[in-house]
Amino acid sequence: MSETTGIAEFYSVTEKTAQLMGVPCERDTVWPVLEAYQDVMALPTVISFRTQTGPRGAGDVDCRWTMLPKEVDPYAIALEKGLAEETDHPVGKLLEEIHQAFPIGGYGFDYGVVGGFKKTWTFFPAPAPQPAAKLVELPSMPRSVADNMAFFEKYGLEEIVNTIGIDYAKRTVNLYFNPSEREFFEAEGIRSVLRDAGMPEPSEGLLKFCEQAFGIYLTLSWDSSKIERVTFAVKTTDPLGLPVQVDPVIEKIVKDAPYTAGEQYVYGIAATPKGENHKIQSYYQWHTRVESLLTPVVDAG
Repeated sequence: MSETTGIAEFYSVTEKTAQLMGVPCERDTVWPVLEAYQDVMALPTVISFRTQTGPRGAGDVDCRWTMLPKEVDPYAIALEKGLAEETDHPVGKLLEEIHQAFPIGGYGFDYGVVGGFKKTWTFFPAPAPQPAAKLVELPSMPRSVADNMAFFEKYGLEEIVNTIGIDYAKRTVNLYFNPSEREFFEAEGIRSVLRDAGMPEPSEGLLKFCEQAFGIYLTLSWDSSKIERVTFAVKTTDPLGLPVQVDPVIEKIVKDAPYTAGEQYVYGIAATPKGENHKIQSYYQWHTRVESLLTPVVDAG
């Protein structure tokens, strides 16, 4: 997608997807993002569109580019191209510190068709997850990560961080884990995790959903020690067949999206103090390199 014609084609798909979801596509927001990243977009990246229920998903559709080469710093590009503003907040230093302290498998970024550049993603080389104890040594890592070390240790998560997401707009961090024992995703395990995270009792739909889950991620901030959200994810080719009540906004993107990538989806349910929200990644471009991150890890021992 290094030529203007390629950008135009993808912008057209983006515009149609936004229209499908009832969201205005802001050309002045999206086009500069496509121009800024056009060189890396020409590579075999993984591309998805994302939508979700609840207030966090209202009024926007996000596009996610992942599996960018480890030499690419998506936040540095965003700053250079004027897609993000310099900040004195620790969120602005965190990606560079991760890059200097850890082995990197690749990067990614999110932008909204309305909200513009939002997030970056750092993927550690598979299968080489990193310890949470090393994360807390970073000067700009939220203190909430250290404050929840006992939680990580109780549930066997302390050594298996495989991805870090940084949300520059909301100033939060996501830590991703693929637990190796399927017992983690059984009903009692999920109830215990959510209870200790300060979340309400899970719905029966969430408990059934988690029987197919490959991973869990936690949302933490610089402003509080509390875990803001606990999200469970399932990779599927049939999201409408999952044991959940599918919201019409998610059903739309599954049935009518103006693209296909082998019908690959990742469906997530986020538990929050105010209830459960559903989200979906609908893939425009797929690559087998992402499989290791989206597959349940089974403990053979």
